[in-house]
Amino acid sequence: MAILEVKDLEVYYGVIQAIKGISFEVNQGEIIALIGANGAGKTTTLQTITGLIPSKAGKIVYEGQDITKIPGHKLVSMGIAHVPEGRRVFATLSVLQNLKLGAYTRNDKNELEETLQMIYRRFPRLEERKNQMAGTLSGGEQQMLAMGRALMSHPRLIVLDEPSMGLSPIYVNEIFDIIQKINEDGVTVLLVEQNAKKALSIADRAYVLETGSIALSGEASVLMNDDAVKKAYLSE
Repeated sequence: MAILEVKDLEVYYGVIQAIKGISFEVNQGEIIALIGANGAGKTTTLQTITGLIPSKAGKIVYEGQDITKIPGHKLVSMGIAHVPEGRRVFATLSVLQNLKLGAYTRNDKNELEETLQMIYRRFPRLEERKNQMAGTLSGGEQQMLAMGRALMSHPRLIVLDEPSMGLSPIYVNEIFDIIQKINEDGVTVLLVEQNAKKALSIADRAYVLETGSIALSGEASVLMNDDAVKKAYLSE
């Protein structure tokens, strides 16, 4: 069953059309990867889904409800969390303060503490550094914090924009392991990732975006062996 359906989505920046009528769906429990070159429209697609950019045409349906016109802050309480490109942690706040901000839509204090402990089990380094200013963390630790903060809202769908960007290979592997574990815990994942090889290695299905249009789609394992995909995105 589709948790998210994007239908004929069009997005413009002024007179420039960034997204050209794309349609795709994300089924409950899947990891879906959106891959493509810089400027293909991947980040714009995610920001439109999560209410940060308005669409010109088309429809976004989440759990059967049309959310096309719903602002981003209201989508959080509906179960959608967005981990933006560049992590966007609050540098002058502590790790714990950042995590608590992720739960601003929740009032269930007892369950909140349980969620926090779950985050600490998932990201032990965040507990070790809970009183440290977020701006002093390494890039990999800031990415963990951004993901932990998103999980504090108890999402059913998490949208990840370039989680491995700028990270060392060790952190890249760790982040992708964590994404798989989050998914195994029952959270559906929509992933935009420049590292197409890593994205396809954990995804169930994938869509290839080229200049605002979907050029290819299919099972991730099939796309991994597609000659055109190999040549464009998987060559070392």
